[in-house]
Amino acid sequence: MNFEDYETLPTTNVVSHMTAGAMAGILEHCVMYPLDSVKTRMQSLTTATPYSIRQVMSRMVTQEGLLRPVRGMQIVVMGAGPAHAMYFSSYEYLKELYTARFNFNNTLAYGTAGIIATILHDGIMTPADVVKQRMQMHNSPYKSIFDCIRKVYKAEGLIAFYRSYTTQLTMNIPFQSIHFVVYETAQNLSNPTREYNPKAHVVSGAMAGGIAAAVTTPLDVCKTLLNTQSEGKLYVHGLLNALRMVYKMGGPLGFFKGLSARVLYQMPSTAICWSTYEFFKYFLGHRRDDSVPDIKTRDLPALPQARYGVPVVAFTASEPSLLEVTRS
Repeated sequence: MNFEDYETLPTTNVVSHMTAGAMAGILEHCVMYPLDSVKTRMQSLTTATPYSIRQVMSRMVTQEGLLRPVRGMQIVVMGAGPAHAMYFSSYEYLKELYTARFNFNNTLAYGTAGIIATILHDGIMTPADVVKQRMQMHNSPYKSIFDCIRKVYKAEGLIAFYRSYTTQLTMNIPFQSIHFVVYETAQNLSNPTREYNPKAHVVSGAMAGGIAAAVTTPLDVCKTLLNTQSEGKLYVHGLLNALRMVYKMGGPLGFFKGLSARVLYQMPSTAICWSTYEFFKYFLGHRRDDSVPDIKTRDLPALPQARYGVPVVAFTASEPSLLEVTRS
């Protein structure tokens, strides 16, 4: 497959986008999971934690064990795979639909496609986030992710897994809209031909993730509060109540708890996600292209006067060719 065909060839191949998206989501969340655990601890309003990323990580390892920063990682593998498969495949389809068929402005098309993809993604990922963040908290009472699911469902019901869904959407819709617009704009500037360019994908992804993360940190703090509250200790329902509680307990600066950890998490996270996605998108499209050989027509030198013509297909070691032959 030629590099200039990279952007267009796989667009109609939903399986390629879903596979690439699932691989990107799993790799992104697993590689950055320890820093995500630190971010959750730093954003907690119910426990006293130091504000240094290094202090939080050091305390987790020395007091709770070497593997404590990765506790609960299994749930993001279970959630991120299908969530990101839906996320990227729907985004690619809608982006193509809005730009090619409806002639949307590029920025509007990227933003709108990102919003719809986010709604689908968060419907799958929100319950996984609830379990993940409860496993990440200090003195978490749950022995495993399945123990967490069982106890949360028994004590708080199914609604507990979607308590932060509206907040998640309120945060992720602007996050992903900013994210996609910045990424596509950066690609237009650094990679205008839209070739497979790992360096451009990494830089564009890091920029998009960092900017979007910084802007939406206050909403992420509210989401963490809604996800990690336990029955009998603190009960906050809805985004407005979460905003009031954050302000009451932390003041204006409370909305920016964990800002540095969130930005440091999102920049490499989105860089990994986009570079992995673009690699598998190219790789799967490249393999599909190689599996369909081109058939070319080639003329042979003229032979003696022919009484009849017979089309003959001949194959060479390099590539199949259609030969036009006349014989007497």
